[in-house]
Formats: sequence, structure tokens, C-alpha cells
Amino acid sequence: MALVGGYLVLSLPFSIVAIIRPHAAAPRLFLIILDSVFLVLATAGAASAASVVYLAHNGNQSSNWLAICNQYSDFCNQTSGAVVSAFIVVLIFMFLIVMSSLAIAKKH
Repeated sequence: MALVGGYLVLSLPFSIVAIIRPHAAAPRLFLIILDSVFLVLATAGAASAASVVYLAHNGNQSSNWLAICNQYSDFCNQTSGAVVSAFIVVLIFMFLIVMSSLAIAKKH
């Protein structure tokens, strides 16, 4: 998720160029392609975090991993909140990509 956040900060100059030059399709198309790539990365990060939280809550008997949420409830509360936040970010990012794609399709 840190990579996705860094990408969003670094993509600001391209977004500014797309706003200043609304008829230039290349920067917008470049942004949509990279946005899609980083959306996949954000989804993978959220899914892997969800699997760690699942193991923390339930453990895995076949691997002898015990559930740790009984002992570390603050950790489980914080990581559960982080997973929910990550999936909310993924949904917002998907919405923004769809809106950008529709804006490009409308202009051309």
C-alpha cells in the first residue's frame, strides 16, 4: 500500500498536465494504465493482509499456528481496521479509474 501511495503522489504531475491540456490523450491513457496496475497491487496487498488477519483470528490447526487474538486484542483490532481501510481504498480507486475512463471515452 505504501507503493500505491507513493505512485499516487508521483502521478500528480501527469494529472496536472492532463488538466492543463485537456485534449492530450496520451497522459490520460498513461495514467489509466498505471492506475490499473497499481489497483491490482493494492488489491493484492489488501488480500494478503486479510489472510494474515484471518490467521491471527482463527489460526491454522494443521500447521500448529494458534490464534493470537485472544492474547493480543489490540493488534487484532488495529489490523482488522487496516484491512477494512485497504478494501475501502481499493473500491475508491476502482471508482476513480472508471470515472477517468468514462471521461476519456466521452471526449473521444
